[in-house]
Amino acid sequence: MPQMEVSPLLEQLFVARNIFGVERQTFLNPEFDTHAHAPTLLDGMEKAVARIFSAIKKGEKIAVYADFDCDGIPGSVVLYDALKKLGVHAEVYIPHRHNEGYGFHRHAIDALQQRGVSLIVTVDVGIAAVEEVAYAQSRGVEVIVTDHHEPQARIPEAVAVINPKLGAYPYRDLCGAAVAFKLVQALFCEARKRGAEDVPEGWEKWLLDMVGIATIADMVPLTGENRVLAHYGLLVLRKSPRPGIQALCRKLRINQRELTEDDIGFSMAPRINAASRMDEPELAFALLTETDGGRAMEIAHTLERLNATRKGVVAALVKDAKHKTKERFSADTKVIVLGDPNWKPALLGLAANSIVEDRGGVVCLWGRDGAGVLKGSCRSDGSTNLAELFAAAGVREALEESGGHANAGGFSVLNEMVHTLPEIFNAAAAQLPRAAIPPVTTDFEVPIEMVSWESYQALSKFAPFGLGNPKPLMRIRDVLLRDVRLFGKDQGHTEFIFDAPQGHVRGFQFFRTPDQFSRPPSPGIRCHVIGTIERDTFRGARSVALRVTNVE
Repeated sequence: MPQMEVSPLLEQLFVARNIFGVERQTFLNPEFDTHAHAPTLLDGMEKAVARIFSAIKKGEKIAVYADFDCDGIPGSVVLYDALKKLGVHAEVYIPHRHNEGYGFHRHAIDALQQRGVSLIVTVDVGIAAVEEVAYAQSRGVEVIVTDHHEPQARIPEAVAVINPKLGAYPYRDLCGAAVAFKLVQALFCEARKRGAEDVPEGWEKWLLDMVGIATIADMVPLTGENRVLAHYGLLVLRKSPRPGIQALCRKLRINQRELTEDDIGFSMAPRINAASRMDEPELAFALLTETDGGRAMEIAHTLERLNATRKGVVAALVKDAKHKTKERFSADTKVIVLGDPNWKPALLGLAANSIVEDRGGVVCLWGRDGAGVLKGSCRSDGSTNLAELFAAAGVREALEESGGHANAGGFSVLNEMVHTLPEIFNAAAAQLPRAAIPPVTTDFEVPIEMVSWESYQALSKFAPFGLGNPKPLMRIRDVLLRDVRLFGKDQGHTEFIFDAPQGHVRGFQFFRTPDQFSRPPSPGIRCHVIGTIERDTFRGARSVALRVTNVE
């Protein structure tokens, strides 16, 4: 393979990210047919395909059971559209976030069985549902589990369990929708072998729009196969014929042909998630499967209204929680634990994250769900590992369940024990070594004049950006800050004007005021700036700005 010619800026980024040789070519030019893995490499795939075709032949009723987030819902659309293409009008069940909560539920199995369902295929859920799958089998309902969450010691005894973290699949970090897509690929391959005439070669690639949304929204690493799926998912999204996607883009004033991962992460995914957070999960599924443009626009309008309501509720919740934090906890308290039976658990992760950004440390917020269970969400700034915190707490008499990752987790707690959590969690945190929050690592240093359209175009070749492939972070030394001001409805965002040979460079940061930077910026100072180059569409087609991460 001939050596690639790259710009000096791109060369610096390749070196900073330790990408060399032929890996550079595959990184910049991922190919779906050669860089994605065969679905048959997933354990359980052959059994799943055989069982679904048996159900189709016998005319059995199939249900798709999906999680309620922006992975499960797009994943359910993938499987629903594929089954419809195969002549099956499957039923889709999405549990109610507030009233039912996460998981594969017995009452849902009963309801589906009473409606004549004999086969359930899960999406983004089920890997831990050992007892629920056994219950379904006892009711005469067989289950195929497709999931991507970490397998537990016991695996459900389903017809098939498809999870990239089981067996020898070459890439472990697929999201739930991508696992569902792998099943669809195998189903369509089998259908063509059987002579199906209405499943043209490559048709399933149109479903990559949903896989792209889920892969980016679910915060899985955008490396390896996920980079391929996100890359092609964006390509399909930009020309997706789905009326729901087109309506959402119009409603959000997104140019569909130029849609980016930021549009998904900051605009589309919050609207899809708002449906379940605000008690109407079926609306997001309806939007993504709607075939009538007018009806799609109505649903998009409703989702926008729900998201606006959600933002208002979260803002009020954050204000209340911050006030109580200042009243009840000292600045050196390691773990903040607050709750209110009127707080909605579905919104607590968003609120906890906002408070962590403001004060650091660990924040755990709890509320009561629709079934009367007290549930909480925790967020950490990285100084305390939440999985280790839960283990160190060792409070089975207080917590009914807990789990999560280093920086995000959740729990449910007994009513009579909830007020002991501040003491319990802080005692547990005191036993743990305080992890050092890694310093900000920049990819390279550049002069201020490199904040340009040409640099933006060069660096955009590394997109899509996300976990595992963050936006290139640059340090600009010794620049003059000409002006700084607040903007936005609530004056909660900061704008900067830096001197530059080309006149000036605009900088900005959302949801941070000057006092929240390590060196509070003021007009006239010379400073070092850390940030990323962003497209500034509000100021022209070829305008760019610096998203300021920090001022030193």
